[in-house]
Amino acid sequence: MSNKPQKRFPTIACCGLDCGLCPTYYTKGPSKCPGCCGPNFSNHHPSCSIITCCVKLKNFETCAECDEFPCSKLKNWDIIDSFICHRVSLSNLRSIKENGIEKYIEQQLKRIKLLELMLEEFNEGRSKSFYCISTALLPIPELEKALKQSADHVKEKKIKSTDLKSKSKVLKGLLNKVAVKKGVELKLRKK
Repeated sequence: MSNKPQKRFPTIACCGLDCGLCPTYYTKGPSKCPGCCGPNFSNHHPSCSIITCCVKLKNFETCAECDEFPCSKLKNWDIIDSFICHRVSLSNLRSIKENGIEKYIEQQLKRIKLLELMLEEFNEGRSKSFYCISTALLPIPELEKALKQSADHVKEKKIKSTDLKSKSKVLKGLLNKVAVKKGVELKLRKK
């Protein structure tokens, strides 16, 4: 077996994290993460016990394929881990287990396209992480609706396409309203 783990879908991590919706996946330059087991992954993350178990030892794409899922490595992962997007990791893996990875990737690609639109049209340079978290945690129909309403508002108020600060404020406001309505926290709680 190769020392370098290989996955078909690096946009979904073994642990269920949506790598394709992560801010470092959209970073330019040497700090860009290639996704779980993507090209040069080991340069960014030299050791990961979950990858060792899932990919290297068992040749799985995600932990959802394992008979031991959820094992002790993942137990309460979505609650105790400080990375906010891990909140949906276990539900992502359950979806993969129930519906298959191809169906999951199809849904994830919709989220990725929505994120890329947000980054292209509404990012003033300070909202990438917020948009990544929003697309990972909020329902797809609500994301689509917020983007449409934002575009309509921008057009109605004649906000210039280059005024990314104003455009971002509109979209972020709508996404925050969706989050409140759905009971989803888009930030870590302060202790």
